[in-house]
Amino acid sequence: MKAKQKEITPELAAALLRQGRRAVALTGAGISVESGIPDFRSPDGLWSRFDPVEYAHIRALRANPAKVWTMLREMEELISRARPNPAHLALAELEARGILLGIITQNVDNLHQAAGSKRVVEYHGNALRFRCDLCKAPHPRETLDFQQPPSYCRCSGLIRPDVVFFGEAIPAAAQAEAEVLARECDLLLVIGTSGEVAPASYLPYTARESGAIIVENNLKPTRLTYTLTDHFLPGPAGKVWPLVVQAL
Repeated sequence: MKAKQKEITPELAAALLRQGRRAVALTGAGISVESGIPDFRSPDGLWSRFDPVEYAHIRALRANPAKVWTMLREMEELISRARPNPAHLALAELEARGILLGIITQNVDNLHQAAGSKRVVEYHGNALRFRCDLCKAPHPRETLDFQQPPSYCRCSGLIRPDVVFFGEAIPAAAQAEAEVLARECDLLLVIGTSGEVAPASYLPYTARESGAIIVENNLKPTRLTYTLTDHFLPGPAGKVWPLVVQAL
């Protein structure tokens, strides 16, 4: 089936939300682009300048933390400047209205929480939160010197962002809660993600197996569009989702 045959308007998306009361959103990098955070994999993203194997793998962090922190410092500056855009605010409004059960986000930018969303599963962690790599003790961001990293804990462990590096498993609690939301929803909103990065890529299939309808919002069709998506809502998330809320 061609993607065109699946395309819907914000008004039709609102009608789908009205039909069910157990919607869940799965969000990716695309929802935060309008907040000034390029997709890491885009031509102007971090991976265009920093090889993920050299800068984003847990082995690289532990072997040469000073090198990896050149990338982490840039990421921290980028994320700390970002503010929620209308898409983040719209999802917070849907949750406040009792329509959205929660959000599973692959992003580490904290923008859903900043927008007011309460139930947010941080699938890949949070780049504005820091902890010791050894003893796991939290370290408030304001106590760290980002001009001369790396910093070390009292136990001598390396202080790191509380995010999932390549080579690390998804936190068990986040994985479990994400699967619960995917199984409980009757409508899964896939926003700003192609659904190709495992294991997050399995969540839409978990939702479908439980009977959920899949609504995908991306700028252009993805592989998910042709294999699983029921309804495709084209356009930038920051423009589309305020229209959906307005139509409600």
